[in-house]
Amino acid sequence: MKVTPQNMLDHAHELCEDEDYVNALEYFDIVLEMEPNNLNAIIDKGVTFQNLEYFTKALQMYDKALLIEPENSDVLINKGSILHILKKYTEAVSCYDNVIRRDKKNAMALAYKGLSIGEMGNVSLAITYFKKALSIEQNYDLAQSSLLTAKNLLKSHSK
Repeated sequence: MKVTPQNMLDHAHELCEDEDYVNALEYFDIVLEMEPNNLNAIIDKGVTFQNLEYFTKALQMYDKALLIEPENSDVLINKGSILHILKKYTEAVSCYDNVIRRDKKNAMALAYKGLSIGEMGNVSLAITYFKKALSIEQNYDLAQSSLLTAKNLLKSHSK
């Protein structure tokens, strides 16, 4: 069987499904040696770093991916989620805003923006974003649970 970037990517994905992230990284590296600008390999390597909680390395991969495709919604959302974890909420919101500017119906970007806004202390505005996300995707678990939590926070603060 001929070694191709796609074969290597497929194998890396199988390893990720088995949660063997460290070995998957080796396959992503092989792909990137063969094709340094392989967007799928760059993004998936970033996701793998994120799964391993190597957030700085994941951010580097996402930034590299954004140089190739600056408006990639998945990359922007992933980057925003890491910035959120690192408590860089304003930067995270900026990533989500880049997605929402092009796709006002991206429920994930809306919900994630709500989470970051909530962490910055504006629970009322966060609720607005959770409701927007739910108006697009009624069964979106993250938006549902976040909305409930935010409403409970508001209730407890108003007592």
